Amino acid sequence: MKPRILAIDTTTQFGSLAFVRDGDVVEEVPLHSAEGFAHVLFPQLERLLARRNWKLAEIDCFAAAAGPGSFTGVRVGLAAVKGLGEALGKPVAAVSNLQAVAWHGSAPLRAVVLDARRGEIYGAVYSASLELASPETVAKFPAWLATLPDGEMEFLSTDLSPFRHALEGTRFAHAPLKEVPRALAGAVGRIAAVRFAAGLAVSPAAIDANYVRRSDAELLWKDH
Repeated sequence: MKPRILAIDTTTQFGSLAFVRDGDVVEEVPLHSAEGFAHVLFPQLERLLARRNWKLAEIDCFAAAAGPGSFTGVRVGLAAVKGLGEALGKPVAAVSNLQAVAWHGSAPLRAVVLDARRGEIYGAVYSASLELASPETVAKFPAWLATLPDGEMEFLSTDLSPFRHALEGTRFAHAPLKEVPRALAGAVGRIAAVRFAAGLAVSPAAIDANYVRRSDAELLWKDH
C-alpha cells in the first residue's frame, strides 16, 4: 500500500496544496490570495485532482497546516480537512507551520523563526527527528535568542531578511541560515505521511488550531 495524503496550507496569503504518495511529493501547487482562501481552495483542489486523476475517496489521510498564522486562514484549512475527513471517514493530521519549516533543515538543531508582526516572532527549535527541543512561542527576537540551547544550530524561515542583522554580535552570528519555500503543503504532507504510517493520524474531531498567540478578541476579553 502506498498511502495518499492531501495536504493544505491556508495559514498565510501564500498558501499551497500538495499530493503526497508513499512519502514523496507528487505535486505541490503554490497559491496566493490576499483576500483569503475560502473561495479559492476547492476550485484549485478540483483542478489538482483532475490533473493527477486522483479521487477524493482514494485519499488515505487529509492534512492541514495548523498555524501559527492568520487566524482566519488557519480555520479555513482546518475546516476543509475536518469536513473532508468526516465526509469520507478518513483520518486527519494537523501539522505546525514551524515543524513544517524545520522539515527543510539539515542540522541537529533547527531554530525556526517566522514573523508574528507587532515586533514579535513565532519561534521554536526542533531536533533532526522533528521533536521539539525548545517550545513553540511568541516573543521578541532578541529575548527568544537568549532562551535557545547551545549546540549545532541552523536558523530557518520563509523570510530571513528581518533576522539576519539581529543575529550579528550574538552567539549565533555564524550559524547557518536557510530560507525555505513559502509553500509548506509538501512538508506538511510528508510529516503527515510519517504520522499516518505510525498510526498517529487522528479523527477529524480531534484536531485543533495551533495559534501560539491568542487572537485579539481573546486578549480583549481576558483584559476585561
